[in-house]
Amino acid sequence: MGVVMKRMAAAASIVLAGTLPGMAQSCDELWYQRNLIYKEAGYCFKTANAVRSFGNAGCRFDNQADVPLSARDRAEIDSIRSMERTMRCAP
Repeated sequence: MGVVMKRMAAAASIVLAGTLPGMAQSCDELWYQRNLIYKEAGYCFKTANAVRSFGNAGCRFDNQADVPLSARDRAEIDSIRSMERTMRCAP
């Protein structure tokens, strides 16, 4: 499955998780999906957990605000963050 298809499947599961009882994703899954978007856009991670999970090979942006994200990516990140708040995931 290609990267785009994986992200579409992940986004669909996130939407379902937010609307159907018993299908909520874990905080770890939401964290991973949110950071995968940043990884694909070239963000250079700083935390040990993120570097361990995604690495920094090929990264180009040290500041998260500088990462060029599409409106769709930003909306997806906002949706994930909203779910993380609702689930009281650690920041």
